[in-house]
Parts: sequence; structure tokens; C-alpha cells
Amino acid sequence: MIEVTTELLFVIALTIVFFVMAIATFCFIRISGKHIEREMKKEGKLPPGWDSTMGLRYGFYAITIVRNSVAPMSFVDDEAVLRHARKKDRYLALFLVISSTVLMIIGGLVYFLYVP
Repeated sequence: MIEVTTELLFVIALTIVFFVMAIATFCFIRISGKHIEREMKKEGKLPPGWDSTMGLRYGFYAITIVRNSVAPMSFVDDEAVLRHARKKDRYLALFLVISSTVLMIIGGLVYFLYVP
């Protein structure tokens, strides 16, 4: 029989949160990110040139949508992102930011409690 320990519970929680964050990332990129970039393309604005392959701009899109304000200095065009964000984009961005934060918190706890 498997003994239930705190290490096992942390591993299970970390695995579940990891898959939830993966689903949130996939949904945000495929639904919200593509919509925002399609609308920006109609205006003649291109995605940031510094992010050609990694997709880091989607995290900045989510943070901009959750923050709901234009930063004085930003990696992405905050005004365009906020202008084209729909209500479901706001929910998906919040889901992505919360799941990412929970993953970092649980991962940090595992690291500081169990890594020698």
C-alpha cells in the first residue's frame, strides 16, 4: 500500500496545478492571443519583433489584460491589447495568471522544504 506523506501530496498538487496551467496557457494562446493579434494585424500593427519563436508575448498580454491599465513602459502595445480584449479574454487571462502564480508558489514550497 502506498504511504501518504506530505511529499506525495505536494507532488500530486504540483502535477495537477502544472496540467491546469498548461490548459490555461493553451486556451489563452489559441483563443485570446490569436484574436488580439488578428485584430492588431487589421490595424497594421505587428507582434513584437523580439518574440519571434518563444511566445513570451502572450504572458505579457495576459498580465496587461488582468492589470487593465496602460503601463508607461511595456514590452507589448498595452493600448491595443486592452482595446481588443473581450470579456472571455479577461477571464482566460485571469485564469492563466492565477494558475501560474499558484504553480510558482507550490513549486517554491517544494523547493525550499524538500530540496537539500
